[in-house]
Amino acid sequence: MTFAELGFGEVILEALGYMGFENATPIQEQSIPYIMEGRDILASAQTGTGKTAAFILPIIDKLSRENKDTTQVLVICPTRELALQIDNQIQAFSYMTNVSSIALYGGGSGQDWVSQQKALKSGVNIVVATPGKLISFINNKYFSCKTVDYLILDEADRMLDIGFHDDIMSVIKLLPPKRQTLLFSATLPQKIVKLSKTILNDPKEIKIAISKPNAKILQAAYLVQDEHKIPLLVKLIKDKPAYNSIIIFSSTKKNVAAVTKALKSAKLAAEAISSDLDQSEREKVMLRFRSKDTRILVATDVISRGIDVKDINLVVNYGTPSDAEDYVHRIGRTARADTSGVAITFINTDDMRNFAQIEKLIEKEVIKMKLPPEIGVSPEWNPNSSGRGGRGGGGGRSGRSGGGRSGGRSGGGRSGGGGRSGGGRNKGSGGGGRSGGNKR
Repeated sequence: MTFAELGFGEVILEALGYMGFENATPIQEQSIPYIMEGRDILASAQTGTGKTAAFILPIIDKLSRENKDTTQVLVICPTRELALQIDNQIQAFSYMTNVSSIALYGGGSGQDWVSQQKALKSGVNIVVATPGKLISFINNKYFSCKTVDYLILDEADRMLDIGFHDDIMSVIKLLPPKRQTLLFSATLPQKIVKLSKTILNDPKEIKIAISKPNAKILQAAYLVQDEHKIPLLVKLIKDKPAYNSIIIFSSTKKNVAAVTKALKSAKLAAEAISSDLDQSEREKVMLRFRSKDTRILVATDVISRGIDVKDINLVVNYGTPSDAEDYVHRIGRTARADTSGVAITFINTDDMRNFAQIEKLIEKEVIKMKLPPEIGVSPEWNPNSSGRGGRGGGGGRSGRSGGGRSGGRSGGGRSGGGGRSGGGRNKGSGGGGRSGGNKR
């Protein structure tokens, strides 16, 4: 379906034509008509499917027709990077309208706070905010929820994962009960379904099936206990000197630090990125990785969704993701734009059941390899095991090489979110001028 068939006004169609957008993606095609009708939405679609355009295009179309000066739209998302990314897209889509927006986020300088405060005071139509920073502005009387007609929650599953449920509910209590609410999420776990029943009114449910991993990704797994992961990782990377861009994912910040330290000790160019870094440090790390100055990036899930880094040769899951769909997001960082790539997952005894669920989701049995004998002995593949059973025989500990024991078990909980960057805009004179760009 083309955007012209979706019923947008001429101003929006002109902007889309200028950007080269003609055909809607499945999530856009299925959700936009209901949003334009005023229905609440519960939508699930993975990153990269066009979710932002799906929820923001019909809203901008409505605002451009109404021509009000109040803040009518509140978009809440988990991270600064995603807030900036959404606001950047709003700028592009609304360039030919008088619709204005601002991103509210933490982790920057005091000047960011001042410029955001001024933008709110001058009046903006759309506010894109992280939960914590939004509450700060509300508590300081710089932002009022009273005029909000549209509430959008983006990456809702990630917001709940990192503990924003109470913040979100405290904001929702301040909003007018008569509003349109759109809840977008990459996954629909039970906690999202429960939240939707609390905040949505007779929602239209839309679910776009998660895409299977790119066929050009060579997937493999190693059966390996925790004490052997570091030596195995070092050996794998040293055996692949032609791979100049590698991402290693771990679900815990503790393991990210331990892995990075071990790789540096092995004279491998590695840097860590997690929520422990402030925003400016994270941006510098990502810039060095994009420019290939840093060969290896060790990360929590802060960058597993949405980050667009080209030519990733290898993705390593240091621990098996507890959520099967997170596996797809992680390994999807490689084999992009018609290239090929490799994805390797480390599976310990506790992770076998989770990995079996991953194989069920992707409808593919992933080859499982044993450890090189000089590193240790692999546990036997047994996805029906309920816990930490035998370690597949002795050996291993005395035969370890290349870095010894490091870190605790990886897996389980998730950390971080988005990992995207963009720009922010304040409402100015002469039809929505821009200020304080915050470019990528």
